[in-house]
Amino acid sequence: LLNTTCRCFLQDKEKKKKESIFDLSKYIDKPIRVKFQGGREASGVLKGFDPLLNLVLDGTIEYMRDPDDQLKLTEDTRQLGLVVCRGTSVVLICPQDGMEAIPNPFIQQQDG
Repeated sequence: LLNTTCRCFLQDKEKKKKESIFDLSKYIDKPIRVKFQGGREASGVLKGFDPLLNLVLDGTIEYMRDPDDQLKLTEDTRQLGLVVCRGTSVVLICPQDGMEAIPNPFIQQQDG
C-alpha cells in the first residue's frame, strides 16, 4: 500500500511541474534588458535560463539610479560581467533591440 501511495504521489508531482510560458531560447547569445523588483535595471547577453526565470547574463551592465529619485535612471553605468539573476526578482525581460508582440497565452483562441 505504501509503495502504491508513493507512486501516485510521484505521478501527481510530475503532472504539476510548471512550464514556463516564455520561450527565451531564441534570445540565447543575444543582448537583453532586465528590470528587477526594487527598480534596478541591467542588460547583458543571455547565456542561460531555467523555468523559474533564473537568468545567466554575460557582459552585464547595471544602469545606475539617481540618488535623489530612485525611480530615475542616470547616464552612469556599472560593469558587472557574468551574473546570475534570481528569477523571483525579475519583473521584465525584453530584447535590447526592441520588443516583439506575442499573443496572450492566457486567452483561449476562438475558432472563427
